[in-house]
Amino acid sequence: MKNKNELPSYLFHQGTNYYSYKLLGAHIAEDNSGTFFRVWAPKAKNVHVVGDFSSWQKNSSCKMHLISTGGVWEVFIPQIQAGQLYKYLIETAKGQEIYKSDPFAFSSQTQTETASIVCNISNYHWRDGSWMDFKKSINLYSSPLNIYELNMASWRKKEDGNLYTYREIAPELIKHVKEHSFTHIELMPVMEYPFDGSWGYQVSGYFAPTKRFGQPDDLKYLIDECHMNGIGVILDWVPAHFPKDAHGLYMFDGSCLYEYDKEWLRENKGWGTHKFDYGKTEVHSFLISNAIFWIEEYHADGLRVDAVSSMLYLDYDKKPGEWVPNIYGGNENLEAIEFIKKLNETVFRLHPHTMMIAEESTAWPMVTKPVYLGGLGFNFKWNMGWMNDILEYMETDPFFRKYKHKNITFSLHYAFSENFILPLSHDEVVHGKKSILGKMPGPYEEKFASVRVLLAFMMAHPGKKLNFMGYEIGQFAEWDHSKEIEWFMLNYEYHRKLNIYIKVLNDFYLNNSELWEIDYSWDGFKWISNDDYEQNIISFKRINKSGNELIAVVNFSSTERHQYMIGANEGTYTEVFNTNASEFGGTGSGNHSTIVSSGGSIHGYDSHISLTVPPLSVIFLKMDKKNKINKTGGRVYEIS
Repeated sequence: MKNKNELPSYLFHQGTNYYSYKLLGAHIAEDNSGTFFRVWAPKAKNVHVVGDFSSWQKNSSCKMHLISTGGVWEVFIPQIQAGQLYKYLIETAKGQEIYKSDPFAFSSQTQTETASIVCNISNYHWRDGSWMDFKKSINLYSSPLNIYELNMASWRKKEDGNLYTYREIAPELIKHVKEHSFTHIELMPVMEYPFDGSWGYQVSGYFAPTKRFGQPDDLKYLIDECHMNGIGVILDWVPAHFPKDAHGLYMFDGSCLYEYDKEWLRENKGWGTHKFDYGKTEVHSFLISNAIFWIEEYHADGLRVDAVSSMLYLDYDKKPGEWVPNIYGGNENLEAIEFIKKLNETVFRLHPHTMMIAEESTAWPMVTKPVYLGGLGFNFKWNMGWMNDILEYMETDPFFRKYKHKNITFSLHYAFSENFILPLSHDEVVHGKKSILGKMPGPYEEKFASVRVLLAFMMAHPGKKLNFMGYEIGQFAEWDHSKEIEWFMLNYEYHRKLNIYIKVLNDFYLNNSELWEIDYSWDGFKWISNDDYEQNIISFKRINKSGNELIAVVNFSSTERHQYMIGANEGTYTEVFNTNASEFGGTGSGNHSTIVSSGGSIHGYDSHISLTVPPLSVIFLKMDKKNKINKTGGRVYEIS
């Protein structure tokens, strides 16, 4: 076995074994005669595997031996089979004995129980071949992307309060996603984590789906079923930091192994966690292997990389004097930057159709540009600037919105600098921030109208889309990870109508390529009017690759405007969507007949159209091609 593992061990230490989960961890022998255990613990004096098979006591048959000079230990234990519990008993350089879960375990106990579980993950029979072929054939950037973000523990619960398994929740979740025309789901972290209150963002078992929701094959089943129903699956992934739980990566062999040795570098005080040491090549192998693992073994379509800003900056969450500049005098973490580039280059070399999505909250440049052009190499980034601006604007009383008009226009100054996703995520509906509906000012009915205008503006704005569960039922309460979302809200008329609205809006987005085919250049967007701050109205066009145009007129005021003029090409127009429709909970006012352009220059056009613009609404208009006015003679002609 030594010769067989010599090269993988060498590559692991070099930082280039991107399948190190096939080397390290617990692996059942091909003849089922027992299990091989391998662990990286270079500072350990001795390592034993202990478990239910040894009454959790060390003995000579469970003692590991070194197979690499870099500190990889191995032992083969006969008769150990799938389902058995184990840990590593590590004797540190100081002679202390500590019990550790396996960093590469494919399955683990959960919450208060912390043993690793021997597990064979190669038996699942995938049925999603058509989906896997399909996603290779599409261009992600010119395709619709409307993501439904959810937390498995609080989407739905059983009547007795227990959690659904991945397998149990699949039928209802898929039905819900399809009814609302979402293209993808994004699962908040499903890797094993000890603390419920971390929502999964403090991972203890990077290669183990949390057992809260069932077995590894159950998660594969959920993803498989999603794919067979045309739904992509994105997983939240946390390569920035890990918790200090004694059984986890923390001080793994008695030394700072996975984390930085220097206290100021490793401590993330805000979260009470340790940061990974991106200067260690073995940490590169560990984390990049983990990304590949979820893409290959679980068919994840993308990874949303959490807390990228905390990786990029040495002074993240630190006061002056608490950090040391890099060799160039800057605040950039040069090791983390190189790791991120290496991660993305590796993922796209092996799986070019994957989504690597950065949650990065600063103005760091070129996040979604390729590494060879000087970028970080992600292919999507959350647009936190747009999110902060629009939510601040929407929380402002409409009477005072004219003083914050830039909040709805400034994002277009940088909208095409990155491949943005517009996120209204879980982070915006917790910690006193209120739910999306709860943020809206004004009386009851106006709150719903404000949500409708917010979501339609979001759909019309360049960039892909993400919304967090609960928004589609108009949840008033903040998200609570310990409770299911407030499904009972659908018993109330305005909530039912909001739900209908979101279904129709998402379907409208999906079926109008003007809203997604050119999201990342000015070719797909053109302002009509962006300076009517007194009336809180903006208007613009979205354009597809065929040159077809969809006009959006957005009224952020609570006043209905009559005979409101915008510049337009000569022709006849039809209102194709109105957020103020009565079936959505609106008043029903709008433009119910064909709109014919008139002469008179405005907004840089030689003609204009006159509209009824309902309060707190978005109306979408299309030119009627069969009744387009010929500019040369004023005649009407048909276009086939």
